[in-house]
Amino acid sequence: MKKKFLYYSSLLLLFTSGCYKDVPVDVIIDPQGAAQGDVVGKVTVGYQGWFSALGDSSPFNQWYHGNLEMWPDTREYQNLYTGTYFGQDGVQVGPFYGNLGNGQPAKMFSSYDQSTLNLHFKWMQQYGIDCAALQRFGNEIAPGEVLKAQRDGVALRLKNAAETYGRKFYINYDLSGTTDLAAIKADWTNTIVGQLKLTASNAYARQNGKIVVSIYGLGYARHTTSPADALDLVNWFKARGCYVIGSCPGQWRTGTGDSRGDFLNVYKAFNMISAWPVGRAVDASYAPWVEGDRDFCKANGIDYQPCAYPGTAYSNSNGQNVSPRNEFARKHGDFMWSQFAAFKKAGVPSVYVAMFDELNEATSIFKVAEDASMAPAGKYFLNLDADGVHVSSDFYLRLTNDGVKMIKGQIPYTEHEPTPFTVN
Repeated sequence: MKKKFLYYSSLLLLFTSGCYKDVPVDVIIDPQGAAQGDVVGKVTVGYQGWFSALGDSSPFNQWYHGNLEMWPDTREYQNLYTGTYFGQDGVQVGPFYGNLGNGQPAKMFSSYDQSTLNLHFKWMQQYGIDCAALQRFGNEIAPGEVLKAQRDGVALRLKNAAETYGRKFYINYDLSGTTDLAAIKADWTNTIVGQLKLTASNAYARQNGKIVVSIYGLGYARHTTSPADALDLVNWFKARGCYVIGSCPGQWRTGTGDSRGDFLNVYKAFNMISAWPVGRAVDASYAPWVEGDRDFCKANGIDYQPCAYPGTAYSNSNGQNVSPRNEFARKHGDFMWSQFAAFKKAGVPSVYVAMFDELNEATSIFKVAEDASMAPAGKYFLNLDADGVHVSSDFYLRLTNDGVKMIKGQIPYTEHEPTPFTVN
């Protein structure tokens, strides 16, 4: 999604609409939160869905987004593909037909494959993740373009998976690569609502009876959209009965750093605000930052959804001279838990997690390689044992589940994560 910036006892079974598959006994739900809607009082994960592979029968049918910083744990996937490209210290290499460190063939999944989406949403169900925000990139939605067809196909498969596993989803427009707001309006009307009919799904997220949509990119210093045009877009969605989330720059309130100073009235128009933190340290300024955002939102009648991330690095894309390896270290869960702890102390009920499947910037919380035995042999990837502690490939899914339980008041507040590093 965004390039790096320095920032679920039992499941309620809805028998009237059919039983959900593979419902585990230890999944958590918050009845009060359920009454509030699908994003307030819930945990949402960002979902890229942008990985494709040669031979996956997708419109693109080529390797795409192979600049991987982490390697996925692919043991549970139904369909995998060989010959992927990937980055190494800023240089793309491949096609790679070699093995993992354990001697098994190195294969990659495709996000266009329905079995991939089903597995990911099964994990979301198992680990208590309520909702997924599907990233839709404003520079990839031109009618007739192959990337639009790719994105449309992934969106339909994601809808199917969400319906199958009882999760919610919504569209998150990423405007970082475009200022064509008319194209966003046309895409929502003609494709999301019209052609794909995503919002007609019982899995499409609603809050306060309104369809949820999120917008990322407005208000960044590098983005040239005017406040008037940005406000027009927000109000356009609201006029169509949407609950609009603003995924804002980290310093949105102050208009400093990555944020423009003339967007305050735009931010006030959002129904919910979620500041982008990836690349921000958790230091003495972190809790006051969260509390300041909370207080501003409360004072202005806006819902608040802080964003947590497990760590990030981007060396295989940019090279070590630009982006050091393991730059914002995960510290075997300590880094992410410190964010959950700050949210709990601040009394906020909703959380966005960046990201579920973001292998490129090493923010992924889904199952990835534990150590060098599970990554391509002789190649560098940021494996989960990078900080000297071996954790299982599902550790960050389990840690997120524990963090959600703490936020929802189902386990007590604890400063340090209670999540075991490994499970039997």
